[in-house]
Amino acid sequence: MSLPIFRSRQPATNTFVTTTSGSSRKRMACVRYLYATVLFFLVTACVSLPDVSALNTPEPHASPTVTNGGGTLSQKRTQSLLAKRWSKSTVDIATLAALEEAATGVPLISGNRITLLFDGPETMNAMIAAISNAQDHINLETYIFDQDELGLRFADLLIEKQKAGVQVRIIYDSVGTIGTPTAFFQRMKDAGIQLTEFNPVNPAKHPGRWELNSRDHKKILIVDGKIAFTGGVNISSTYANSSLFRSKAKANVKLGWRDTHIKVEGPAVAALQWAFLNTWASQKSPDLPEKQFFPPLTSVGDKIVRVLASTPESDHEIYKAYILAMRDASKSIHITSAYFVPNDQMVNALIATAKRGVDVKIVLPGISDSGMVFHAGRSYYRQLLDGGVKIFELQATVLHAKTAVIDGVWSTVGSSNLDMRSFVHNDEANVIVLGDEFGHEMEKAFAEDLRDSLEVTKEKWQDRPLIDHVKEWTSRLVEYWL
Repeated sequence: MSLPIFRSRQPATNTFVTTTSGSSRKRMACVRYLYATVLFFLVTACVSLPDVSALNTPEPHASPTVTNGGGTLSQKRTQSLLAKRWSKSTVDIATLAALEEAATGVPLISGNRITLLFDGPETMNAMIAAISNAQDHINLETYIFDQDELGLRFADLLIEKQKAGVQVRIIYDSVGTIGTPTAFFQRMKDAGIQLTEFNPVNPAKHPGRWELNSRDHKKILIVDGKIAFTGGVNISSTYANSSLFRSKAKANVKLGWRDTHIKVEGPAVAALQWAFLNTWASQKSPDLPEKQFFPPLTSVGDKIVRVLASTPESDHEIYKAYILAMRDASKSIHITSAYFVPNDQMVNALIATAKRGVDVKIVLPGISDSGMVFHAGRSYYRQLLDGGVKIFELQATVLHAKTAVIDGVWSTVGSSNLDMRSFVHNDEANVIVLGDEFGHEMEKAFAEDLRDSLEVTKEKWQDRPLIDHVKEWTSRLVEYWL
């Protein structure tokens, strides 16, 4: 059994800055990394990710399955819908969608309204407004639920809604909330809220198979089965303030983490509801009372989406979707990733695409809350830079967003990082949105992140301190467990 490394929430400094630490401190840092390497090799066995290149390519202009609130669309209507949405695009998005469906087994869902939410305050305000208007039920799934000013505000509102007759259910991850007092959750339970602790760290709380390394990293909120939220934002005061995103403030400002979330309305809400209920059932949770989990959902917008919810036991759907989109890109790959520790297949896909003349840019953290992940990701910089991939590091604040936009028409927002932990060990949820309009909004957001980032050039990378080389090498050895 492998063990998860508990990622600290204390930001690391940008290691382009030369340290003034003595040789003793550097030796201690090396010893700690080497100790972690030996420990994890002793206790862990590895699971491999699928070879996506082995997937069969569908016929050109193949038609994917599209559903809406009324059922599955006919092939004729599907082709008409796709032609309308991408009439000006040079990308064969229908073929990519068909291949993606073959790889994941998940159809597209039409008729949705998708609202991009950036950083904590905008996301929190939107979720609080939806919770305040709840009439039937509230289902919340989160990795982190802190007992701080923002967490207490959420807890108080959820208790208020429970007392008003709205049934509230919460799934919280045992590792993500390891620092949150038990009394915080007990107070909500005493008010009638149903709570489930995902894969408790204490095996006595979950008799049977103990799966400490399997974590629930999803962030999902569903209100009345009609409105859903998902993305990278946890319930924590790290989101009490905005980052520099869409802000002119550059100094003397308390910054929050940079993140992205989405609000979903329309038929796709049902897919996120299923993801929540499946996790609830997997944890020996209390029986669900009669509620209208799946009300009729009519088309409320023109966005076509694919909802992917992956687990360690599933078929790596999110990973496959990423690799396919990267491999088939013809114009651009623009990725914003909080924790970037790719495997060889992903590195090769990015480099091969860049060598075809595709504009491949990645925004990564310049400041991180997880030192080993930070350095493991950096261990790939030289290879990526040599392959034509352009790398940028966000400055001033912690980057926590997990987004991508490819060819301006394939976009994804979710909880999954581009690392082995997300692809192999965690429960994750990503929403893929197809279309130029949403893609344009994602491109604008990416350009904004570039504005607040510094490019990592080959010259700058060669001049980094020796201790960074050591940290990258040792972190690379244990990347599978990070």
